Amino acid sequence: MHSEPIEYEKPASLREFESIYAAKAEDAKILSGGTDLHVLIKEKLLAPRLLIDISDLPELRGISYDPVRGVTIMAGTKIAEIERSPLVKEHAPALAFAAANLGSNQVRWMATMAGNICHASPAAETPPVLLAHDCELLIARQGGERTLPISRFFLSYRKTALETGEYVKAFRLPPLPARAAVSYRFKGLRKAMEIDMLNIGAYLELGEDGTSVNEVRLAMGSVGPVTYRAVVTEQKLKGMRIGEEFFAAACDGVVQEATPIDDVRASAQYRNRVIGVLTRRALEECLHRIGERRG
Repeated sequence: MHSEPIEYEKPASLREFESIYAAKAEDAKILSGGTDLHVLIKEKLLAPRLLIDISDLPELRGISYDPVRGVTIMAGTKIAEIERSPLVKEHAPALAFAAANLGSNQVRWMATMAGNICHASPAAETPPVLLAHDCELLIARQGGERTLPISRFFLSYRKTALETGEYVKAFRLPPLPARAAVSYRFKGLRKAMEIDMLNIGAYLELGEDGTSVNEVRLAMGSVGPVTYRAVVTEQKLKGMRIGEEFFAAACDGVVQEATPIDDVRASAQYRNRVIGVLTRRALEECLHRIGERRG
């Protein structure tokens, strides 16, 4: 049990929340879903003096789509809402799939994507997809906002680029080009309620000829202290033709860039073997989705 008393505030508006958080950010934690936060407090890994409950703020809920800006997901939107959203299923189906594989149904109706990324676990489900989409974060604080590519958000294990008094307000996923797709693949010990052994989000964009590679993004989880992109491999793959040489180079590249460890879920050797397999499957799925989109 938590040994020290914790104060609790439930602001009625976004403005009230930002005011409270600006004044007490050093000692406060934001409570939206709490599925990770409550565990960390119980295990005495965190000891906040104040919890600020923003779970019911309407300003931080909702999903929208604009053909120029893409999909916008407010940070307080529940994972289950992302999983079921017709907009997400249409414009970011890999994210809907990742959301559907996060915890149990009960957890998904409590948890938020902001909590999933701010927890900054390398095994989290949504960061690989968000990195593959080249997602932009809207970060706010009292008196201002800034945008940040999610590729610059994860600094180290359980550490993010959020400064004192800042919070994640929204996620922006740019529209996918006509010859592009994103996919998500993961490996776990069982089909539900399991932290991923490893996972990967892949983005593939083809050229006008339908066979050359314009752009590739490969975001790996549980093979390093943070979720990160295999940027060296990505550069090597650009300009290649789709074929066995391309898939082999992608698989070999991510294996070289992965830096896994042994833990209770899997050995480093196993992760190194499987990450290449997942990469191939993710890229093949991207290719299949591109074909479906082009009809």
